[in-house]
Amino acid sequence: MARQVQDRDTGNDGRSTMRMRLFDRQGRVRERVLSTLSLKGGPGRPVPGDRSLTRFTYPNDINGTGFLVWENPAGEDERFLYLPSLGRVRRIAGNETQDSFVGSDFTYEDIGGREFNDYTYALLDENGTWTSPDGTSHPAFRLESRAKAAGARFPRVVSLVRKDNFVVVHGEIHNRRDELQKTFSVKKLDRVSGIWTVMEMAMSDTTARTRTELVVEKIEYNVGLKEADFSRRELERGAGR
Repeated sequence: MARQVQDRDTGNDGRSTMRMRLFDRQGRVRERVLSTLSLKGGPGRPVPGDRSLTRFTYPNDINGTGFLVWENPAGEDERFLYLPSLGRVRRIAGNETQDSFVGSDFTYEDIGGREFNDYTYALLDENGTWTSPDGTSHPAFRLESRAKAAGARFPRVVSLVRKDNFVVVHGEIHNRRDELQKTFSVKKLDRVSGIWTVMEMAMSDTTARTRTELVVEKIEYNVGLKEADFSRRELERGAGR
Protein backbone atom coordinates (compact mmCIF):
# COMPACT_ATOMS: atom_id res chain seq x y z
CA MET A 1 0.00 0.00 0.00
CA ALA A 2 2.87 2.35 0.80
CA ARG A 3 4.23 1.65 -2.67
CA GLN A 4 0.86 2.57 -4.19
CA VAL A 5 1.07 5.93 -2.41
CA GLN A 6 4.55 6.43 -3.86
CA ASP A 7 3.55 5.41 -7.38
CA ARG A 8 0.12 7.06 -7.71
CA ASP A 9 -0.55 8.98 -10.92
CA THR A 10 0.97 12.47 -10.85
CA GLY A 11 1.29 12.91 -14.63
CA ASN A 12 4.38 12.68 -16.79
CA ASP A 13 5.37 16.12 -15.59
CA GLY A 14 3.88 19.19 -13.94
CA ARG A 15 4.28 22.90 -13.47
CA SER A 16 2.71 24.94 -10.67
CA THR A 17 2.69 28.26 -8.86
CA MET A 18 2.15 28.25 -5.11
CA ARG A 19 1.78 30.74 -2.29
CA MET A 20 3.43 29.97 1.04
CA ARG A 21 2.21 31.59 4.26
CA LEU A 22 4.38 31.33 7.37
CA PHE A 23 2.70 32.03 10.75
CA ASP A 24 4.96 32.71 13.73
CA ARG A 25 4.02 32.11 17.39
CA GLN A 26 2.46 35.59 17.61
CA GLY A 27 0.27 34.84 14.60
CA ARG A 28 2.17 37.22 12.33
CA VAL A 29 2.23 36.19 8.67
CA ARG A 30 4.90 36.33 6.00
CA GLU A 31 4.13 35.41 2.42
CA ARG A 32 6.26 33.87 -0.27
CA VAL A 33 5.57 32.81 -3.84
CA LEU A 34 7.26 29.84 -5.45
CA SER A 35 7.09 27.82 -8.63
CA THR A 36 7.63 24.09 -8.98
CA LEU A 37 8.51 21.80 -11.87
CA SER A 38 8.32 18.00 -11.70
CA LEU A 39 9.24 15.15 -14.02
CA LYS A 40 8.24 11.53 -13.51
CA GLY A 41 11.09 9.03 -13.72
CA GLY A 42 11.35 5.28 -13.97
CA PRO A 43 11.76 2.48 -16.56
CA GLY A 44 10.98 3.70 -20.08
CA ARG A 45 11.05 7.34 -19.02
CA PRO A 46 13.69 9.99 -19.82
CA VAL A 47 15.16 9.94 -16.30
CA PRO A 48 15.71 6.99 -13.94
CA GLY A 49 14.03 8.66 -10.94
CA ASP A 50 11.63 11.54 -10.31
CA ARG A 51 13.03 15.07 -10.54
CA SER A 52 11.75 18.33 -9.13
CA LEU A 53 12.82 21.95 -9.10
CA THR A 54 11.34 24.46 -6.64
CA ARG A 55 12.13 28.13 -7.03
CA PHE A 56 11.09 31.17 -4.95
CA THR A 57 10.04 34.26 -6.86
CA TYR A 58 8.80 36.55 -4.04
CA PRO A 59 9.74 38.51 -1.93
CA ASN A 60 13.03 39.99 -3.06
CA ASP A 61 15.06 38.67 -0.13
CA ILE A 62 14.42 35.08 -1.23
CA ASN A 63 13.83 35.56 -4.97
CA GLY A 64 15.88 33.05 -6.97
CA THR A 65 16.45 30.60 -4.13
CA GLY A 66 16.05 27.14 -5.65
CA PHE A 67 15.85 23.52 -4.54
CA LEU A 68 16.61 20.70 -6.99
CA VAL A 69 16.00 17.01 -6.32
CA TRP A 70 17.21 14.04 -8.37
CA GLU A 71 15.78 10.74 -7.18
CA ASN A 72 18.18 7.89 -7.77
CA PRO A 73 16.62 4.39 -7.61
CA ALA A 74 20.08 2.80 -7.56
CA GLY A 75 21.44 4.86 -4.66
CA GLU A 76 21.01 7.91 -2.50
CA ASP A 77 18.89 10.80 -3.83
CA GLU A 78 20.71 14.04 -4.61
CA ARG A 79 19.39 17.39 -3.30
CA PHE A 80 20.83 20.80 -4.12
CA LEU A 81 19.98 24.21 -2.66
CA TYR A 82 20.90 27.38 -4.53
CA LEU A 83 21.20 30.61 -2.53
CA PRO A 84 21.59 33.69 -4.77
CA SER A 85 23.00 35.75 -1.89
CA LEU A 86 25.96 33.36 -1.73
CA GLY A 87 26.03 32.67 -5.47
CA ARG A 88 26.60 28.99 -5.01
CA VAL A 89 24.91 25.62 -4.86
CA ARG A 90 24.99 23.62 -1.63
CA ARG A 91 24.36 19.89 -1.53
CA ILE A 92 21.83 18.83 1.12
CA ALA A 93 23.26 15.79 2.88
CA GLY A 94 21.14 12.77 3.71
CA ASN A 95 21.13 13.63 7.43
CA GLU A 96 19.71 17.11 6.65
CA THR A 97 16.59 15.99 4.80
CA GLN A 98 14.41 16.46 7.91
CA ASP A 99 15.73 19.98 8.55
CA SER A 100 13.49 22.99 7.95
CA PHE A 101 12.97 23.91 4.32
CA VAL A 102 13.98 27.58 4.02
CA GLY A 103 12.61 28.52 7.45
CA SER A 104 9.19 26.89 7.01
CA ASP A 105 7.53 24.09 9.00
CA PHE A 106 8.01 21.75 6.05
CA THR A 107 11.27 19.83 5.68
CA TYR A 108 13.40 19.24 2.60
CA GLU A 109 11.93 15.74 2.62
CA ASP A 110 8.37 17.06 2.67
CA ILE A 111 9.01 19.28 -0.34
CA GLY A 112 11.33 17.10 -2.41
CA GLY A 113 9.95 13.68 -1.47
CA ARG A 114 11.51 11.07 0.71
CA GLU A 115 13.43 7.95 -0.21
CA PHE A 116 10.99 5.03 -0.07
CA ASN A 117 13.58 2.57 1.21
CA ASP A 118 14.63 4.83 4.10
CA TYR A 119 11.48 3.79 5.96
CA THR A 120 9.66 0.67 7.09
CA TYR A 121 5.88 0.58 6.90
CA ALA A 122 3.05 -0.97 8.90
CA LEU A 123 -0.69 -0.87 8.22
CA LEU A 124 -2.32 0.09 11.55
CA ASP A 125 -5.95 0.21 10.45
CA GLU A 126 -7.67 -0.80 7.20
CA ASN A 127 -10.96 0.81 8.20
CA GLY A 128 -10.04 4.35 9.14
CA THR A 129 -11.91 7.50 8.16
CA TRP A 130 -10.78 10.94 7.08
CA THR A 131 -13.16 13.84 7.41
CA SER A 132 -12.41 16.55 4.89
CA PRO A 133 -12.73 20.26 5.81
CA ASP A 134 -16.14 20.35 4.08
CA GLY A 135 -17.38 17.65 6.48
CA THR A 136 -17.41 14.75 4.00
CA SER A 137 -16.16 11.41 5.34
CA HIS A 138 -13.88 9.20 3.25
CA PRO A 139 -12.62 5.64 3.95
CA ALA A 140 -8.89 5.71 4.68
CA PHE A 141 -5.95 3.53 5.59
CA ARG A 142 -3.93 4.36 8.70
CA LEU A 143 -0.27 3.81 7.85
CA GLU A 144 2.77 4.02 10.11
CA SER A 145 6.21 4.88 8.68
CA ARG A 146 9.37 4.44 10.73
CA ALA A 147 12.73 5.85 9.68
CA LYS A 148 15.57 3.33 9.49
CA ALA A 149 18.18 5.97 10.36
CA ALA A 150 18.86 6.04 14.11
CA GLY A 151 19.49 9.80 14.08
CA ALA A 152 16.27 10.86 12.34
CA ARG A 153 14.68 13.97 13.88
CA PHE A 154 11.20 12.67 13.15
CA PRO A 155 11.47 8.88 13.24
CA ARG A 156 7.73 8.00 13.25
CA VAL A 157 4.84 9.25 11.15
CA VAL A 158 1.24 8.02 11.29
CA SER A 159 -0.65 8.95 8.13
CA LEU A 160 -4.17 8.72 6.82
CA VAL A 161 -4.31 7.64 3.16
CA ARG A 162 -7.55 7.93 1.22
CA LYS A 163 -8.55 4.53 -0.13
CA ASP A 164 -9.96 5.78 -3.42
CA ASN A 165 -6.90 7.71 -4.63
CA PHE A 166 -3.94 6.89 -2.31
CA VAL A 167 -3.38 10.55 -1.41
CA VAL A 168 -1.91 11.21 2.06
CA VAL A 169 -4.44 13.59 3.62
CA HIS A 170 -3.27 13.75 7.22
CA GLY A 171 -0.04 13.06 9.06
CA GLU A 172 1.02 12.95 12.71
CA ILE A 173 4.76 13.42 12.95
CA HIS A 174 6.57 12.28 16.09
CA ASN A 175 9.94 13.45 17.39
CA ARG A 176 12.72 11.36 18.94
CA ARG A 177 10.85 11.25 22.27
CA ASP A 178 7.87 9.87 20.34
CA GLU A 179 5.91 13.02 21.12
CA LEU A 180 3.50 14.34 18.49
CA GLN A 181 5.29 17.49 17.37
CA LYS A 182 4.00 18.26 13.88
CA THR A 183 0.71 17.76 12.09
CA PHE A 184 0.18 17.74 8.34
CA SER A 185 -3.31 18.35 7.00
CA VAL A 186 -4.87 18.65 3.57
CA LYS A 187 -7.34 21.51 3.35
CA LYS A 188 -8.43 21.12 -0.27
CA LEU A 189 -8.13 18.23 -2.70
CA ASP A 190 -9.27 18.43 -6.34
CA ARG A 191 -8.92 16.55 -9.61
CA VAL A 192 -6.96 18.56 -12.16
CA SER A 193 -6.81 17.09 -15.68
CA GLY A 194 -7.92 13.81 -14.12
CA ILE A 195 -5.11 13.78 -11.52
CA TRP A 196 -5.84 14.04 -7.80
CA THR A 197 -4.02 17.15 -6.60
CA VAL A 198 -3.56 18.65 -3.13
CA MET A 199 -4.52 22.30 -3.67
CA GLU A 200 -4.16 23.50 -0.06
CA MET A 201 -2.15 21.99 2.77
CA ALA A 202 -0.73 23.00 6.14
CA MET A 203 2.03 21.88 8.50
CA SER A 204 1.87 22.96 12.15
CA ASP A 205 4.51 22.56 14.85
CA THR A 206 3.14 22.41 18.38
CA THR A 207 6.57 22.84 19.97
CA ALA A 208 7.52 25.95 18.00
CA ARG A 209 3.86 27.09 17.87
CA THR A 210 4.24 27.91 14.19
CA ARG A 211 2.34 26.94 11.05
CA THR A 212 3.05 26.99 7.33
CA GLU A 213 0.37 26.86 4.65
CA LEU A 214 0.84 26.09 0.97
CA VAL A 215 -1.82 27.01 -1.58
CA VAL A 216 -1.64 26.02 -5.23
CA GLU A 217 -2.67 28.98 -7.38
CA LYS A 218 -2.07 27.37 -10.76
CA ILE A 219 -1.07 23.89 -11.89
CA GLU A 220 -0.69 22.17 -15.27
CA TYR A 221 0.21 18.58 -16.07
CA ASN A 222 1.92 16.97 -19.06
CA VAL A 223 3.39 20.21 -20.38
CA GLY A 224 6.40 18.61 -22.09
CA LEU A 225 9.25 19.22 -19.64
CA LYS A 226 12.66 17.72 -20.43
CA GLU A 227 15.57 16.37 -18.43
CA ALA A 228 17.48 19.57 -19.21
CA ASP A 229 14.91 21.58 -17.25
CA PHE A 230 16.22 19.93 -14.08
CA SER A 231 19.95 20.55 -14.42
CA ARG A 232 22.17 22.35 -11.92
CA ARG A 233 22.60 25.07 -14.55
CA GLU A 234 18.82 25.65 -14.54
CA LEU A 235 18.89 25.77 -10.74
CA GLU A 236 21.50 28.54 -10.79
CA ARG A 237 19.68 30.47 -13.53
CA GLY A 238 16.75 31.04 -11.19
CA ALA A 239 17.90 34.40 -9.90
CA GLY A 240 17.77 35.87 -13.35
CA ARG A 241 14.11 34.91 -14.01
